Amino acid sequence: MRVRVKICGITRVEDGLAAAEAGADAIGMVFADSPRRVTPEQARAIAKALPPFIKVVGLFVNAPAAQVREVLGQVPLDLIQFHGAETPEDCRLYGRPYIKAIRMADGVDVVSEAGRYPDAGGILLDAYDPQAAGGTGTTFSWTRVPRDLGRPVILAGGLTPENVAEAIRVARPYAVDVSSGVEQGKGIKDAAKIAAFIRNAQYV
Repeated sequence: MRVRVKICGITRVEDGLAAAEAGADAIGMVFADSPRRVTPEQARAIAKALPPFIKVVGLFVNAPAAQVREVLGQVPLDLIQFHGAETPEDCRLYGRPYIKAIRMADGVDVVSEAGRYPDAGGILLDAYDPQAAGGTGTTFSWTRVPRDLGRPVILAGGLTPENVAEAIRVARPYAVDVSSGVEQGKGIKDAAKIAAFIRNAQYV
C-alpha cells in the first residue's frame, strides 16, 4: 500500500500549492505557539487555494475549546490534529475526525496510550522534546513503532528526504508527516525538498 504524505507547518499559499503539485495527500497548518503558526485568515486563504482531494489538517496543542471553535468556524478543516496532552473527551468535543499525537518519551507505552483514543482516525508518533511539542527536527528510534495498534500510524519527527525511505522500511507506517525537514527557513518550505521527500516516500 502506498504510504501517504502530510506536509505540515504550511504558512504560505505557494507552499501549499507546491505540496499539492508534488503529490501530498494532506497539508497541515499550526494554530499553536510556533514559528509556523498561522492566523485563521492565513489558513483560510491557503485552504481556498488548494485543489480538490487534498486534506486540510489543523494542529492544536492544549488549545482552549473557544480557540478551536473559532478556527473551525473560519477554516474548512478536514481533520483536527491534537498534539498536546488533550484527553479523549477534549478530542471529542467538536464532532470532527481527529488524529492524536503521542510524543515518544522514554518508557511511554504506545499501545496503552493509543488505546485511550479509540475513536481517533490515526495515531501520530512524534519525537519527544521537553521544550517543544513538535517541529524540532529530531528523530526517535523507528523500531519503537508497534505493529499492532489497530489504527493507522502516522510517523513524524526529524524526517527528511534523505531518511524517509529508511524510516518507512523500518516502521511501516500508514503515513509520514514532515515539517522542518522540507524547509529553507522556519515556516518557509522548499519546493524541491517537498518533491524529493514525497518521491522518496512513495517509492520504497
